[in-house]
Formats: sequence, C-alpha cells, structure tokens
Amino acid sequence: QVQLVESGGGLVQPGGSLRLSCVASGTIFSIGAMGWYRQAPGKQREWVATIGSATTMYTDSVKGRFTISRDNAKNTVYLQMNSLTPGVTDVYYCSASVAQSGSNGRRAYWGQGTQVTVPA
Repeated sequence: QVQLVESGGGLVQPGGSLRLSCVASGTIFSIGAMGWYRQAPGKQREWVATIGSATTMYTDSVKGRFTISRDNAKNTVYLQMNSLTPGVTDVYYCSASVAQSGSNGRRAYWGQGTQVTVPA
C-alpha cells in the first residue's frame, strides 16, 4: 500500500507564510505527477497546484504567491505559500500518481489533509 502524509499546516496571520510537506511511503516503484488540493468548509475540493517531472501548474488565484516543488529522492512534495489571505480555513490535501510495480500503471493516492487557518 501507499501512504501520503501531509504536515506543515497551522494558524498563520494574514500576509504570512506556511510551507506544507507531503511524504509518500510504502510500496513505491515510481511517482508521476504530485499535487495539492484544498477544501473549504461546505465547498468542494479544488485543485491548487501540480508538479510533473519538469513542469508546474497553478490555479490562477495562487499564481505568484504559492510555489510547488518536489524532492524525488525523498518522495516528497512541498507547497510554499506566501502572502496568505485572511479568512481562510482550508484543509490542504496532497495527491500523487504512484505505480507500485513496473508492471502496473499509476493510480492516484491521497493524504488525509492538513489544516490551514488564516484569521479574518
């Protein structure tokens, strides 16, 4: 099995920064794209950013403020969040496309989420 564990969430003041981390562990042959999503209370989960082998993509609302990166040796993806806006109570989830063997295709795995709170 594969596990994704996020960390780094917390309470931060408006305009502040947080760095989220997500470590993949378990039976891993290869990892493709990794990404971050967020979900506000009562709303659907939305995509935030994705990183492939050489490309990064962001939703428009975070461009210029958030940076996604990865450390392949550590099976870890990061999300540096700067200039955080007030009134945020989102849970951030990481996702990774993982193959558990060379003969199987990749499938998506999800972490349990980490809470990010920015008071109004």
